[in-house]
Amino acid sequence: QVQLVESGGGSVQAGGSLRLSCAPSRNIFSINVMGWYRQAPGKQRELVAVITSSGVTNYADSVKARFTISRDNTKNTVYLQMSSLEPEDTAVYYCNLKVLSTNYWGQGTQVTVSS
Repeated sequence: QVQLVESGGGSVQAGGSLRLSCAPSRNIFSINVMGWYRQAPGKQRELVAVITSSGVTNYADSVKARFTISRDNTKNTVYLQMSSLEPEDTAVYYCNLKVLSTNYWGQGTQVTVSS
Protein backbone atom coordinates (compact mmCIF):
# COMPACT_ATOMS: atom_id res chain seq x y z
CA GLN A 1 0.00 0.00 0.00
CA VAL A 2 1.24 3.47 -0.90
CA GLN A 3 0.79 6.35 1.52
CA LEU A 4 1.06 9.96 0.43
CA VAL A 5 2.80 12.29 2.85
CA GLU A 6 1.68 15.91 2.53
CA SER A 7 3.13 19.04 4.05
CA GLY A 8 2.93 22.80 3.76
CA GLY A 9 -0.62 23.78 4.64
CA GLY A 10 -1.45 26.57 7.06
CA SER A 11 -3.06 29.95 7.49
CA VAL A 12 -2.27 33.03 5.46
CA GLN A 13 -3.79 36.41 4.70
CA ALA A 14 -5.31 37.17 1.33
CA GLY A 15 -2.63 37.90 -1.22
CA GLY A 16 -0.15 35.64 0.50
CA SER A 17 1.56 32.46 -0.68
CA LEU A 18 1.91 28.86 0.44
CA ARG A 19 3.70 25.83 -0.96
CA LEU A 20 2.37 22.31 -0.62
CA SER A 21 4.48 19.17 -1.04
CA CYS A 22 3.52 15.54 -1.40
CA ALA A 23 5.58 12.38 -1.72
CA PRO A 24 4.71 8.67 -1.68
CA SER A 25 5.97 6.50 1.16
CA ARG A 26 7.74 4.09 -1.21
CA ASN A 27 8.95 3.84 -4.77
CA ILE A 28 6.21 3.83 -7.36
CA PHE A 29 5.93 3.02 -11.06
CA SER A 30 7.55 5.85 -12.94
CA ILE A 31 4.61 6.52 -15.29
CA ASN A 32 1.95 8.21 -13.20
CA VAL A 33 -0.10 11.33 -12.61
CA MET A 34 0.18 13.33 -9.40
CA GLY A 35 -1.85 16.29 -8.36
CA TRP A 36 -3.94 18.21 -5.91
CA TYR A 37 -7.64 18.39 -5.24
CA ARG A 38 -9.46 20.45 -2.63
CA GLN A 39 -12.68 20.32 -0.69
CA ALA A 40 -14.27 23.30 0.99
CA PRO A 41 -16.96 22.90 3.68
CA GLY A 42 -20.26 21.92 2.14
CA LYS A 43 -18.76 21.48 -1.33
CA GLN A 44 -17.61 18.57 -3.45
CA ARG A 45 -13.97 17.74 -3.89
CA GLU A 46 -12.60 19.47 -6.98
CA LEU A 47 -9.52 19.36 -9.13
CA VAL A 48 -6.89 22.03 -8.47
CA ALA A 49 -3.99 20.90 -10.65
CA VAL A 50 -2.39 17.71 -11.92
CA ILE A 51 0.90 16.88 -13.62
CA THR A 52 1.97 13.77 -15.49
CA SER A 53 5.35 12.12 -15.10
CA SER A 54 6.29 13.71 -18.45
CA GLY A 55 5.39 17.19 -17.20
CA VAL A 56 2.02 17.81 -18.82
CA THR A 57 -0.14 19.94 -16.54
CA ASN A 58 -3.82 20.72 -16.14
CA TYR A 59 -5.30 23.42 -13.90
CA ALA A 60 -8.71 24.47 -12.70
CA ASP A 61 -9.65 27.76 -14.33
CA SER A 62 -9.98 29.41 -10.92
CA VAL A 63 -6.29 28.87 -10.08
CA LYS A 64 -4.60 28.84 -13.48
CA ALA A 65 -3.03 32.30 -13.19
CA ARG A 66 -2.07 31.97 -9.52
CA PHE A 67 -0.94 28.40 -8.79
CA THR A 68 1.94 26.40 -10.25
CA ILE A 69 2.28 22.63 -10.03
CA SER A 70 5.65 20.98 -10.48
CA ARG A 71 7.36 17.72 -9.68
CA ASP A 72 10.74 16.21 -9.00
CA ASN A 73 10.77 12.77 -10.58
CA THR A 74 13.98 11.80 -8.81
CA LYS A 75 12.08 12.12 -5.52
CA ASN A 76 8.58 11.33 -6.83
CA THR A 77 7.54 14.56 -5.14
CA VAL A 78 4.88 16.95 -6.36
CA TYR A 79 4.67 20.60 -5.34
CA LEU A 80 1.91 23.19 -5.51
CA GLN A 81 3.05 26.79 -5.30
CA MET A 82 0.05 28.94 -4.44
CA SER A 83 0.28 32.69 -4.84
CA SER A 84 -2.20 35.57 -4.61
CA LEU A 85 -4.32 33.42 -2.33
CA GLU A 86 -7.95 34.36 -1.88
CA PRO A 87 -10.43 33.49 0.89
CA GLU A 88 -12.20 31.31 -1.69
CA ASP A 89 -9.10 29.08 -1.75
CA THR A 90 -9.79 28.01 1.83
CA ALA A 91 -10.21 24.23 1.83
CA VAL A 92 -8.63 20.93 2.72
CA TYR A 93 -6.14 20.12 -0.01
CA TYR A 94 -5.62 16.47 -0.91
CA CYS A 95 -2.69 15.00 -2.76
CA ASN A 96 -3.61 12.42 -5.39
CA LEU A 97 -1.56 9.77 -7.18
CA LYS A 98 -2.84 7.77 -10.14
CA VAL A 99 -0.65 4.82 -11.04
CA LEU A 100 -1.48 1.56 -12.82
CA SER A 101 -5.24 2.29 -12.69
CA THR A 102 -5.16 2.83 -8.93
CA ASN A 103 -5.96 6.07 -7.11
CA TYR A 104 -4.21 6.98 -3.87
CA TRP A 105 -5.11 9.92 -1.63
CA GLY A 106 -3.26 11.81 1.05
CA GLN A 107 -4.82 12.58 4.41
CA GLY A 108 -5.38 16.21 3.47
CA THR A 109 -3.83 19.45 4.62
CA GLN A 110 -5.81 22.52 5.65
CA VAL A 111 -5.29 25.82 3.85
CA THR A 112 -7.02 28.82 5.39
CA VAL A 113 -6.96 32.24 3.75
CA SER A 114 -8.27 35.18 5.75
CA SER A 115 -9.44 38.47 4.29
